[in-house]
Amino acid sequence: MRSATISRKTAETDITVDINLDGTGTYNNQTGIGFFDHMLDQLARHALIDMTISATGDLHIDDHHTVEDTGIALGQALAKAMGDKRGIRRYGSCLLPMDDALVRAALDLSARPYLVWDVTLPTARIGSFDTELVREFFQAFATHGGITLHVDALHGLNSHHIAEAAFKAVARSLRDALEVDPRKADDVPSTKGML
Repeated sequence: MRSATISRKTAETDITVDINLDGTGTYNNQTGIGFFDHMLDQLARHALIDMTISATGDLHIDDHHTVEDTGIALGQALAKAMGDKRGIRRYGSCLLPMDDALVRAALDLSARPYLVWDVTLPTARIGSFDTELVREFFQAFATHGGITLHVDALHGLNSHHIAEAAFKAVARSLRDALEVDPRKADDVPSTKGML
């Protein structure tokens, strides 16, 4: 089974992430940040990754450390659960509509982290959530998961819709990339022989 548990404790946060890449999308995400939990739930559900995240952080300062460190721990858990990446399809992409928003995500589970982020969120906050933290999460997740990740918002008026479409588009791209290719289930998808 492709699963992993990562615990990360710093002076700012205490986070445990438990994932199963071959799940059904069940989730229990508790970070103390309502909107962020909602986004993590979308990521689990649409990637079909079973995900449990427990995080406590210095929310009396702001949400930044908790969101970024959750991205770090989740990326580390993903990398650990993939192992040597034998059999995965490696690439995934999705063009995802959500009402006024249309977001494109494309990724490569290459072990070469890189984020291209062309997403404008029109408001500074979604409820009490700082919209700058959407990019911060994906930067940390891509870096520590070894993901080349491109996310582009092609349309959108509502910040909630754009952010949620981004999480769902990345989730669907992950689902495709993590699927085992039955024609090459024993091979690493690279001419180098490793990723």
